[in-house]
Amino acid sequence: MATVTETAAPAAIRRSWSRDSVETRVFGVLRIVTIVLLLIITIFPFYYMGLLSLRPLDRVLQDPGALWVPPSEVSLGSYGSVVAPPSAGGQGFLIFMANSALVAFGTVALTLLVALPGAYAVSRLEFFGRRQISVLFLAVYLFPPILLAVPLFVFFTRIGLRGTLIGLLIVYISQVVAVSIYMLRNYFDTVPVSLEEAAAIDGCSRLGVMWRISLPLAMPAIIANALFIFMIAWNEFLFALLFLIEERERWTVSLGLSQLAGSIEIPTTVLMAGSVIVTIPIIVVFFASERLLTEGLTAGAEKG
Repeated sequence: MATVTETAAPAAIRRSWSRDSVETRVFGVLRIVTIVLLLIITIFPFYYMGLLSLRPLDRVLQDPGALWVPPSEVSLGSYGSVVAPPSAGGQGFLIFMANSALVAFGTVALTLLVALPGAYAVSRLEFFGRRQISVLFLAVYLFPPILLAVPLFVFFTRIGLRGTLIGLLIVYISQVVAVSIYMLRNYFDTVPVSLEEAAAIDGCSRLGVMWRISLPLAMPAIIANALFIFMIAWNEFLFALLFLIEERERWTVSLGLSQLAGSIEIPTTVLMAGSVIVTIPIIVVFFASERLLTEGLTAGAEKG
């Protein structure tokens, strides 16, 4: 019995420390460590930004490295200064956010209105130069925007659209529509043609096939593309500076935030409060779109 016990114990140890079990445990630990490090690197700047926006300026000057603010010292005065209109001594960020929201949502809606039929046509219809035009769409997006700034500035000045949100909207649409068609075309290529052919046999027209079959299956890509367009339009700075600098009531949030950062009269707490306010809509839109993205994936599975 003693011999059986002594030989069984090393075998159990070898099984418990096999190569597969060691690799599983090591990679499991490395995965947790990597996730924690990425979370710290990603979340800490936003945490510190929010912390500074909630502290009084004198407390920040006394202890700028503090990583915790007592509840008794929490102050929303910086946020009040940021959103208050200039006539009340504030920075007028509510107006800037309304302008940015108008431009960003308008850019998303009009770009998808043009890009969806364009991408579907490039993906499904046969015409001369079909493959070359996809590369051309991508090349247009890779063209540096700074090279287009001066010609667009002169052109929009001559037609009277400089200093207007409509002019900025047109510029943003022209910037993103090409890459939107390219991205959506790649997703439409993954939709099985047999499904559209089955719908056509059942009597659906070309538009009916696109509306009932292709668009629901491509909903995840459409939502992701809308998010991409919204973030570009919300954060864009170069063309907003060129076209709107002389019209303060039409500034976007990126332009307003840059003016806060460039002024020595603006306290750091107000600048951080402005940064938080600019970031919140992006987070809200992302989480709202994430739910729609999941619904789109489910809809695609049902149709398949």
